[in-house]
Amino acid sequence: MTKRLHFGNLGADVTDDQLNGAVAQHGNVISARVITDRETGLSRGFGFVEVEDTDAQKIIDVLNGSDWNGRQLAVSGAREREQHSNGNRGSRPNSRH
Repeated sequence: MTKRLHFGNLGADVTDDQLNGAVAQHGNVISARVITDRETGLSRGFGFVEVEDTDAQKIIDVLNGSDWNGRQLAVSGAREREQHSNGNRGSRPNSRH
């Protein structure tokens, strides 16, 4: 099984590969994704890493509050996205503007 972790307080220039590399030192990474701004392509300051369930708590314990590139990481278990009755994920309704 796997677990999704939320990584907050990332720098604007952090890439998926950099995040993957930082976490892979502490456990088996399945995937890593930095969430980016659609217009600038820069990090929005957070990302998600999917890891082996058995490694998740160790990664949280080691990396949460640690200094990475001059920033204090905020690492926690990610909340599951809500599935809405219209099939969309998230809280925004499906509407046309």
